[in-house]
Amino acid sequence: MASGETENHRQLKALALAWARANGLVIAAEEVRVPRSGYRADVAACSRGPGRRTAVFECKQARADLLKDAHGEVATRARLAELIERRRSLEEMLAVHRPDLRRGEALWPEFDTWDFSGLEHATYRGVIEEIDTLQRRVRGGKKFSKMFRYRCADFLYLVVEENIFAEAEIPAGWGLLVRVKSEAGEALRLARAPVHLETTEEQRGALLEALAVSATRWVRAKTDVGGRDEPEEN
Repeated sequence: MASGETENHRQLKALALAWARANGLVIAAEEVRVPRSGYRADVAACSRGPGRRTAVFECKQARADLLKDAHGEVATRARLAELIERRRSLEEMLAVHRPDLRRGEALWPEFDTWDFSGLEHATYRGVIEEIDTLQRRVRGGKKFSKMFRYRCADFLYLVVEENIFAEAEIPAGWGLLVRVKSEAGEALRLARAPVHLETTEEQRGALLEALAVSATRWVRAKTDVGGRDEPEEN
């Protein structure tokens, strides 16, 4: 189990592995570094023989986990540009009304700068905080859109608990597998089919190799066999 991983998340990964194998994706592993994307998938899988197909599974046990990775990159960047312009306008206005914030580092006032770091101004502070949130989102919250855009696998699946999402929040192009419970046990139900991305043979081969690396690492951990892992490539 990965460090800090919850039991629910581990169970979702186990169900994803079982679903993949039951649907012909018999070569499968957990915690696979997906080539080109820069991300690690919860589960990745591949079929055997001619017409090989690949799939990536991302498991989300709570709505907050889903939204963290599902933000639209284009919309986020557009909003960020608006906020940066808003900050510039506010700073110009504040510079006129608060000359005491001038740093006094330049010989001519028109070339001086202002220190707004300690300013108690609710509107300005709100803009700064939202800029910080969106910048962090751009750096680390575009996983779904990037993996779809790069066609990281033939099929992309989101694996979730029931009733943690709104339909509009499901990433574009991703399939949806929902965990359901019955007297017979637990399983995944296909709630929405993914777009067939038809990725390249080169990408399929790279993902298959990443699967082998992940499986080898798992065997080493279970058998306590030493040796240095091969470096991972994106």
